[in-house]
Amino acid sequence: MRVLVLAPLALIFLAFAMANRQNVVVSFDPFSGGDIPSPQIVLPLFMVLIGATMFGVVLGGFATWLGQGRHRKALREARAQVQALRNEIESLRARANGPVAPASASTAIVPTRAA
Repeated sequence: MRVLVLAPLALIFLAFAMANRQNVVVSFDPFSGGDIPSPQIVLPLFMVLIGATMFGVVLGGFATWLGQGRHRKALREARAQVQALRNEIESLRARANGPVAPASASTAIVPTRAA
C-alpha cells in the first residue's frame, strides 16, 4: 500500500525537479540596494520550492505540537488520577479480603430443609 502512494509521488517529484532546473538567486537581505553585496545563494528552483515546503511542514508540525500541549497535560493528569484510583481499589480489596474471623456456633446460620 505504501508503494502505491510513494511511487507516484516520487515520479511527480522527479518530473518537477527536471522541469525546474534553472538557477535562481535567493537573497537574504530584503533591503539590498545593489551597490552593497548582500548574502545570497544560487540554487535550482526546485530545491528552493521543495525546501520552502519542507520548512512550512516542519513549522506547521511544531505549531500543532505546541497547540496540543493542553491536551497532553490533561492526559497526564487523567492517567495519574486513574493510577491513584487503581491503587485505592487495590487497597480496599486487600482490606475487604483481609483475615476473616471464624464464625462461632451461635452466629452461624445453618440452612434447614423444608419438609
